Amino acid sequence: MCVENIPCVSIVTPSYNSSKYIEETVQSVKEQTFTNWEMIIVDDCSKDDTREILNKLSKEDSRIKVILLQTNSGAAVARNTAIEAARGKYIAFLDSDDLWLPQKLEKQLKFMEKNDIIFSFTKYDVMDEDGNNLNKPVSVPESIDYHGLLKNTIIGCLTVMINIEKLGKMKMPEIRTRQDFAFWLSILRKGHKAFGINETLARYRYVSDSISSNKLKAAKRNWQVYRKIEKLGFFYSVWCFINYAYNGVKKRS
Repeated sequence: MCVENIPCVSIVTPSYNSSKYIEETVQSVKEQTFTNWEMIIVDDCSKDDTREILNKLSKEDSRIKVILLQTNSGAAVARNTAIEAARGKYIAFLDSDDLWLPQKLEKQLKFMEKNDIIFSFTKYDVMDEDGNNLNKPVSVPESIDYHGLLKNTIIGCLTVMINIEKLGKMKMPEIRTRQDFAFWLSILRKGHKAFGINETLARYRYVSDSISSNKLKAAKRNWQVYRKIEKLGFFYSVWCFINYAYNGVKKRS
């Protein structure tokens, strides 16, 4: 439960068949040095025992709120459902298999409050399915704007924090993949910048059979975001796509 008179962070977590990792993910939130948060986990009709685990976790900690979708609708709908239910000044995103380091919320919130920032993101590490560090840290720039993000994939969803008290509650485009990328663009298109904290505060889990691990499909979805959502011209889309591919390779080298 959010405490009044202190900035509250609403954590948005979509869940689907996440029984293998969800308890570790929640534990990384419970270990945060900043404690005024609520975690809204929206389960997208899991077929394993995720819902039973979530029920147990919510009973153990009143800050954990679970919402059960009645039809499988995808991560965008799950995240939008959580955003709609959020009561905090800030929202932060954490997928059900990723982890935060203990000072993530404290340091990011202090950075945003001190500098009056609407949108921030941080450096993060990449781990394998078993939690082993792959020694591929993803560093971030001091800031990035709309046109810069069109050419890059540098913002890790698990690191983002947004001031929705100032921005207002926006919704992610309800597409099956790359909805987070399109969402960041919709914010930056308004003239805002996203500011980076180049300190590792999260750990991204690379799962070999996940949607995000299919780079060819991700590239196709990026192209669709350029053309169908952002409605960019063909030649500018090509230019952005070339830079996106280059930066994607550079990020993982």
